[in-house]
Amino acid sequence: MDIRLETDRLILRRYREDDFDVYAAMQADPEVARFLGGVRDLAGAREHFDKAQAHWRSKGYGKFAVEEKASGLMVGRVGPTLHGDEPEIELGWAMARAAWGRGYATEAACTCADWMFRTLALDEIVSFIDPANTASIRVAEKLGQTHARDMLYDGEPLRVYAVSRSDFIGV
Repeated sequence: MDIRLETDRLILRRYREDDFDVYAAMQADPEVARFLGGVRDLAGAREHFDKAQAHWRSKGYGKFAVEEKASGLMVGRVGPTLHGDEPEIELGWAMARAAWGRGYATEAACTCADWMFRTLALDEIVSFIDPANTASIRVAEKLGQTHARDMLYDGEPLRVYAVSRSDFIGV
C-alpha cells in the first residue's frame, strides 16, 4: 500500500532506499539523536531503518519520510509506531538539523495526526517525549496535546502527551 500525504510544503510518504543516507546522517547527528535513543553508527541506523520498514509490513502503518517539496529532499520522519508492550500507538517526529526552525515538524505531525484519526480510527493519539525536549513539547502543544502522565521507557523518564479526537486542533 502506497500512502502519500501532502501539505503546501511537504510530502509524507513511505521510505525509499535512497532515503537511507539522510536517515543515517540524522541518526549520526548528536543533536538530532539526543532524544531518539542516542547516536547510531551506520549498522545501527540500518537496523533502525529496516525495523521501520518492517513495522509498515506487519502493522500496515509506520513512520513516513518527510520530503520537502521545494528541494525533493528527505528532511525528517513522522508517523505512528506501536512500541513493544505499550497499548497506545505513538505519534513521533524528528527533523534533520538543517530543517529545524521552519515549522516542518508541526506541519508534518498535524497532517499525520489527522491521517491517524481518520485511517487508524483512534480515539486518542499520544506522543512520548523526553522532558528536556522543549522543541517537541511545543510541537505536541500545537497539536492540542497536553501532558497526560509520566512513564519510564527503557529505563528513561518520558512525558506522555495526548490529544483526543474531539480536542484535536486539525490541519
